[in-house]
Amino acid sequence: MEKNSKIYVAGHRGLVGSAIVQALQGRGFDNLVLKTHQELDLLDQSAVKKFFEQEKPEYVFLAAAKVGGIMANKTFPADFIYNNLSIGTNIIHNAYAHGVKKLLFLGSSCIYPKLCPQPIKEEYLLTSELEPTNKAYALAKIAGIVMCQSYNEQYGTNFISLMPTNLYGPNDNFDLENSHVMPAMIRKFHKAKVKNEPQVTMWGTGSAQREFLYVDDLAKASLFLMENYHDSAIINVGTGEDVTIKELAEKVRAVVGYEGEIVWDTTKPDGTPRKLLDVNKLHALGWKHSVSLDDGIASTYEWFKENYK
Repeated sequence: MEKNSKIYVAGHRGLVGSAIVQALQGRGFDNLVLKTHQELDLLDQSAVKKFFEQEKPEYVFLAAAKVGGIMANKTFPADFIYNNLSIGTNIIHNAYAHGVKKLLFLGSSCIYPKLCPQPIKEEYLLTSELEPTNKAYALAKIAGIVMCQSYNEQYGTNFISLMPTNLYGPNDNFDLENSHVMPAMIRKFHKAKVKNEPQVTMWGTGSAQREFLYVDDLAKASLFLMENYHDSAIINVGTGEDVTIKELAEKVRAVVGYEGEIVWDTTKPDGTPRKLLDVNKLHALGWKHSVSLDDGIASTYEWFKENYK
């Protein structure tokens, strides 16, 4: 990418998209095309086609998606599969049809089977059953991967697919009804601290193990791979380190400064028992994360206090 290359970041207001925009601007890329949902409905095929015809972006970061935690995925599976299939299909096809030089598609570690060998290698995709609670979302992301690979094969496009682990950071969704585990914990502990509540209830047993990547690190990895990776094969992006949900809760509680008790509601699901990505492929290319989990939680909590009312 040249500094004046025309770059479209789809989903620029979200957790990932906003971090990618910041990373691009920090590197001196200033010819960015950014459209809000009101300006461009990515579910509208004709609107997306018209956008690509008029704007003719050279590079595309596809970070737009409908995302949510376990409860949201269980409650609205039709919304998750329809929205994400539509976004992927509309953008990927029009990127090909209008001569985009390179597209980066952001998938998710939930594409991998529920009971995968650990750590999860890229080749484990589609080797066994998915986690039922987010199957609709995962299948939409898998379709996006296969679509990128198919267009590369048939049309010679340069579309790459990244599989990030669990993400967190500034601009995350802290809504308790549909957020992911990290922002939900931050909000719960903060609320309990402010209201001086004696205990906070967390879902599951706390034994599930998860890996967490600070979103600014993902943004830096995305730029690195956009410039240095040119393969149809998917590539994992993570830290290669995980913690139990119980350990995570203790870390978040310490950062927030909440001194009450944590109660675990074991009637609620844990989800996949463990999800740790094998990042050897990424490390071999020369990229490694730089933000520790403790520093990332502290930074995210500061952003939450300043921005979330």
